[in-house]
Amino acid sequence: MIMPFESALPDIAWPAAVSGRGMATLSLLFQLERTQWWPADRLREAQQAQLKRLLDHAARHVPFYRRRLGKVADADGEMFWQRWCELPLLTRQDVQRAGDDLFSRSLPDGHGELTEVYTSGSTGKPVHAVRSDLWLLMWSAATVREHLWHGRDFSGKLAAIRESGTGKALYPDGERLDNWGFSTADIFRTGPSVSLNITTPVDDQLDWLSREEPDYLLTHPTMLDRLVRRSAETGRRPKRLKQVLTISEILAPGLRELCRTEWGARVVDTYSTREAGYLALQCPDTDHYHLQSETALVEILDSDGQPCAPGEVGRVIVTPLHNLAMPLVRYDVGDHAEAGGPCSCGRGLPVIRRILGRRQNMLRTAEGERWPLLSSDDIGKLLALAPIRQYQFAQTHPDRIEVRLQTERTLTDEEARGVLGWARAKFGQGFRIDLAFPAELSRTASGKFEDFVCLL
Repeated sequence: MIMPFESALPDIAWPAAVSGRGMATLSLLFQLERTQWWPADRLREAQQAQLKRLLDHAARHVPFYRRRLGKVADADGEMFWQRWCELPLLTRQDVQRAGDDLFSRSLPDGHGELTEVYTSGSTGKPVHAVRSDLWLLMWSAATVREHLWHGRDFSGKLAAIRESGTGKALYPDGERLDNWGFSTADIFRTGPSVSLNITTPVDDQLDWLSREEPDYLLTHPTMLDRLVRRSAETGRRPKRLKQVLTISEILAPGLRELCRTEWGARVVDTYSTREAGYLALQCPDTDHYHLQSETALVEILDSDGQPCAPGEVGRVIVTPLHNLAMPLVRYDVGDHAEAGGPCSCGRGLPVIRRILGRRQNMLRTAEGERWPLLSSDDIGKLLALAPIRQYQFAQTHPDRIEVRLQTERTLTDEEARGVLGWARAKFGQGFRIDLAFPAELSRTASGKFEDFVCLL
């Protein structure tokens, strides 16, 4: 069987003459196949070499950094890292205030054209970022690495339920491409991909999945949860599904097992942001994540700004290594994650055990802040109490939580009491619990949905 490489020349079948962009991605993949096994100290040394080039460029060509970076790039070895840790963190508010002063006034040859991206994330306050073609090439290499890590059959059908744009990928047909997108299709001959708008009612999504019968599904965790639970109720399920790829939101505890039990499919999660790119990919052998050290320096820092030990939870700080068009040096993405130890798979890429989400959506109590940690089991118990189609919990006051529900019908008094009792047991007796029934529970412009929000 000929390997499914995509030749750019119709008269050349084997070995495939891959396109120029595909060859560039392949050259990175050749290196990534080796660097993933490097020990931590070798990865750190290579990161330092690239960081020094990034800092030198930023100091000379990016107005925001001209007086911010000091002499870090002049240092070597451990002195470099000591000075690095003294650099101030870059907040989302810094990025918003800096505006164009974070854009490079000159880009080296070979970095290509620029593309713009606007990301509102979970805060509703947009960040304007620019990315170079070279950065997108690194992004493509990480995309293909993730496919290869998880052994996907490129001849299969890939379905995506994530598009949220008005009028795009509408039910009943959605949209269709002949391949999985340029990152993969530049190198491999793939099967088709299909897409459906994430705002489509869940029963219609199940109907679409039943008709399309994909091998792989890409969607958000909250959407997957609704699909799997509705599938269990109706008995309708995708029959050929091998894996579900989750993106953009926090993966709730227990959702992997729920999907495996009901659909027989493994969940593979990815951690990324639009402005910083891939931060971590799920390990092929376990459920934890490997930081993508070849494309970004990711630090997990405690409240004192020190690196977290395995098992400790801290802030996620990221420095993309190759986007000289808009350097983000020690950028606080607003998330918390738990650091992990060395992985049994043998890869030297650092580990994070789990991603906990944005700290502005932590539950505030008199004793301090804590994560709500709504597990799949928790949600299953809630949904068993009443005919709930969708839910969200909002801390509206220091002592008040609003349970927002969309239901199949008006709740009975017994059902309402059951929901209130569930919420008191979950969040604590110190909170007043209010029920609300809004006409709509909206996703963000990028299609994200948060099941718990703190409005304080």
